[in-house]
Amino acid sequence: MKSPGLEFITIGQVVAPWGTKGKLKVAVATDFPQRFAPHSQIYVNRQPMTIAGTEWHKGKAIIKLDTIDSIEQAEKLRGQAVEIHHSQLQPLPEGQYYHFQLIGLEVWTTQGELLGKVTQILTAESNDNYVVRGGEGEILIPAIEDVVKSVDLDKGRITIEAIDGLLSLNR
Repeated sequence: MKSPGLEFITIGQVVAPWGTKGKLKVAVATDFPQRFAPHSQIYVNRQPMTIAGTEWHKGKAIIKLDTIDSIEQAEKLRGQAVEIHHSQLQPLPEGQYYHFQLIGLEVWTTQGELLGKVTQILTAESNDNYVVRGGEGEILIPAIEDVVKSVDLDKGRITIEAIDGLLSLNR
């Protein structure tokens, strides 16, 4: 896997303190919730911290960090990103990519037309959709096999087959 351009990758965000003993409620932003397991290393404000304990409540991680012991200390972390170092990334199966790897890639059609760059990825139940911004505004490209023909991280390019109506629907 090509080394990502980002040194740190966000896996969640501190929503609020939880209780009075320094626990934090974290909105999880990773497909690997095991990253919040006890003894895991994370970074908050680029400072390494170790998770001492984890509970789950309504889809949020309630974590206790080894160095945070009061509601006052926890309150200072409200709104902060919870990150991992890129060296902690899990390898993905061939043909799967982290969102941050796709943001900024150029999108070309199989006919050689440059559509723009991926600026955002919208996640839906059935499939992701790439938001591509180019000279003619934004285009939504469904991330499905019939449309996305190749992703080349080294060349910074995604090639798509513009199925009937896809581009005209977006323009």
